[in-house]
Amino acid sequence: MLRSVGVAALAAAATRVPTASAAADSLRAVYHLTPPSGWLSDPQRPIHAGGDYHLYYLHSDQNNAPGWWQHATTSDNVSFADRGAAIPLQRDDFPVWTGSGVVDTLNTAGFGASAVVVLATQPTGGDRYDQEQYLYYSTDDGYTFTAYGPPVIDNPDHSDWFRDPKIHWDAARGEWVAVIGRQQAIWFYTSPDLIRWRHTSAFTYTSPNIGGFECPDLFEMTADDGSRHWVLGASTQGDYSGLPDTYAYWTGRWDGTSWTSDNRDPQWLDWGWDWYAAVTWPNAAAPDTNRYALAWMNNWQYAARTVPTDISDGYNGQMSVVRELTLTRQPEGWYILLSQPVDTLRDRATRTVTLDDVTTADSVVLPYQGTSYDLELDITWDQASNVGLSVGRPADGTRHTNIGVYDGSVYVDRRSSDRADYTFGSHGQSNAPIDPAARAVHLRVLVDRQSVEVFVNAGHTVLSHQVYFQPGETGISVYADGGSATFSGIVVREIG
Repeated sequence: MLRSVGVAALAAAATRVPTASAAADSLRAVYHLTPPSGWLSDPQRPIHAGGDYHLYYLHSDQNNAPGWWQHATTSDNVSFADRGAAIPLQRDDFPVWTGSGVVDTLNTAGFGASAVVVLATQPTGGDRYDQEQYLYYSTDDGYTFTAYGPPVIDNPDHSDWFRDPKIHWDAARGEWVAVIGRQQAIWFYTSPDLIRWRHTSAFTYTSPNIGGFECPDLFEMTADDGSRHWVLGASTQGDYSGLPDTYAYWTGRWDGTSWTSDNRDPQWLDWGWDWYAAVTWPNAAAPDTNRYALAWMNNWQYAARTVPTDISDGYNGQMSVVRELTLTRQPEGWYILLSQPVDTLRDRATRTVTLDDVTTADSVVLPYQGTSYDLELDITWDQASNVGLSVGRPADGTRHTNIGVYDGSVYVDRRSSDRADYTFGSHGQSNAPIDPAARAVHLRVLVDRQSVEVFVNAGHTVLSHQVYFQPGETGISVYADGGSATFSGIVVREIG
């Protein structure tokens, strides 16, 4: 039986997603997507319709409570307009969990040419141990949705880990493909019409243990050398094995039925603690070579608790900046995804400050203060053992988040930014491998009121973190231990 669930009229005026309050105690992010109020978690892969990107995300009134798909639109992947609930809580308060939407250009499902069709996980009968995939469709560019009815992909073993369907059109084979997250596996399904689905195969990865697979992803890209490659990804719990709790991915081959990886072990799109439930989607202007990516800046090790923004601004959670991905061949012959913040982020700069070069074997405070900015610099050294910069520094220098290079690793250490009422405990520092022979590094550091994102060199490595800076923590310093280092090309783009 069809049941209308749309609640926001297409003609309703958009509400700009809140930006930082002028209140002295506000912690609301200035240039990251945050909810108007309440809880934000998993983003849903955006679709491109009506000239805008339509982003959905899981939202509820209370932290980690049953929720719905909230809707926001953007034309530049930086500024978002809130459009209200697109798929609300179902009857009896059954939640709508993560899934994905597509534009059904060929009308394969029969809801109309260019209807937006969504598959999303829901707990059948409210039982979280019976996760199944339900269909919704929209005929107004994704503003309101109608429920199709019973699940279109049944849970084969009544598992509590059968979720987050990601669907795409396989043009070479003329069919839809879905990937679904399982415990230490990804299952593949195909369909001619988004309604009738057939299980074809599974990809399993059990050692080292990176936990269950959530928000899986499958797409094809053209690399910088012109070759075509498939990429399979998912958010995982790599902390079990000393690996990131972020987006793991493999390059390989999809033959329409099964997946074959080029390499056994995954690569990682982020090495920080807070880049989870990531989604990627094609750049509408260059869909073969460029994709965008976005993630929830949180970690299930500490997500479901009251955070400082609950108290200061009445909300919990933010998205990362949107980054652009390109697939690049490495000298050894393998392929990696490079990440850079979207170019349009530079358009948000309200002031650009260029600072003089600094050479030091100690610590030097830079002549700049700010709470939301995009900073770039180069660091070169010879004998120094530890080089980097500190952000979120108060006048007395007692608190700060350090970003640097030490002993073959690039690191972000937020432990000295912990608050008396909020600490990240054992997740205070993250590390990513870097060439131990390197004596130069380029860093691009995005700082906002509750986050730090670090892009290393050409985007080979990224580390993303929540950091709850307090009022007055606006300074920046550079440092070198065990020898001198030169900090050059220092440019700060202030974002308002």
